Amino acid sequence: MLHSVDPRLKSIRDKVEAGQRLSLDDGLLLYQDDIPLNDVGQLANLVRERINGNRGYYNINTHLNATNVCVYRCVFCAFRSDLRSPKGYVMDEDAILARGKEAVDNGCTEMHLVGGLHHKRDYDWYKGILKTLHGAYPDLHLKAWTAVEINWFEFLTKQSTEWVLQDLREAGLGSLPGGGAEIFHPEVRDKICEHKADSRNWIEIHRTAHRLGIRSNCTMLYGHIENAFHRIDHLIRLRELQDDTGGFQTFIPLAFHPDNTGLSHIKKPSVLMDLRTMAVSRLMLDNIPHIKAYWIMLGIETAQAALAYGADDIDGTVRHELIYHDAGATTPELLSVERIRHLIQEAGRDPVERDTLYREVIRDDQDFSKWHVGEQVAVGSMA
Repeated sequence: MLHSVDPRLKSIRDKVEAGQRLSLDDGLLLYQDDIPLNDVGQLANLVRERINGNRGYYNINTHLNATNVCVYRCVFCAFRSDLRSPKGYVMDEDAILARGKEAVDNGCTEMHLVGGLHHKRDYDWYKGILKTLHGAYPDLHLKAWTAVEINWFEFLTKQSTEWVLQDLREAGLGSLPGGGAEIFHPEVRDKICEHKADSRNWIEIHRTAHRLGIRSNCTMLYGHIENAFHRIDHLIRLRELQDDTGGFQTFIPLAFHPDNTGLSHIKKPSVLMDLRTMAVSRLMLDNIPHIKAYWIMLGIETAQAALAYGADDIDGTVRHELIYHDAGATTPELLSVERIRHLIQEAGRDPVERDTLYREVIRDDQDFSKWHVGEQVAVGSMA
């Protein structure tokens, strides 16, 4: 039962209670600073509990960023490197296999693979990473390559999206992450990442993946030069694609971290903005089942609070995350399963370990203290 909310939200409250879709104007109203955040959060929590009950999802996962050398120069990115920069690196096969072994030894069910578009590495190198890992660790789900990377592979191979995705699936691809979406509207996208895959390409790549039965996530990067209209426009475009395909599993709002980027003069989003964006996303995306509070970017406390503002997932152990730590994230580089479960329980939710496809993971050994041990392996050979 909802408590009283701001009278300006009455029509939105009526729609939410009736399970009706919100409009662009509704989304813009929810983003107004003078609309109480707690009222927006209350509405989002109603939707969150209607879809996911009291569950708080997490997974045991690791990241692999095989190279940071990138042909693109997106102004918001602190991760990328030039070929001859001392910062640049390329992981060799031994390091990649060691990362896979570390993942399996530590109970991971998923590896998240993204990285730079290295102009001296051909398509077969990227495909080979999947083949190597899948051949050695066939039970490890490989969530790999954003739509921006798939678009680059199309360029390298001169083949269609469908051909690339089918080829990668045969090599071991399990699903697609949602990165590279940033902000779809060209007023913003042309300024922050003008040369990489545009919104049409991003959407069509995910549409093709869904048609082939490959599930994916979706994201939005907020808190830089965009405004509320651009955010709501972005969410509606994702919602329309989901209406057509039903292939998105999770939406992840990504808070911009300005340190070491070309936009370092911008203040990072406030906690209030983080929670409002989480709540508005849950309310607008009525057809995407899960909303993730990515603790790496939000901070642990904000991610925990987000479980009452529309989020039902706080990601997982996230071993070896580099991209947002390079941009100034001060969160830990790894959380134990015990800590994650405690955070979810402390927020009043029931912790549920999931795999990448949101199937519950039931372990014979429920001693969660064992699932975070082991030394972190070296990055590998430098480029």
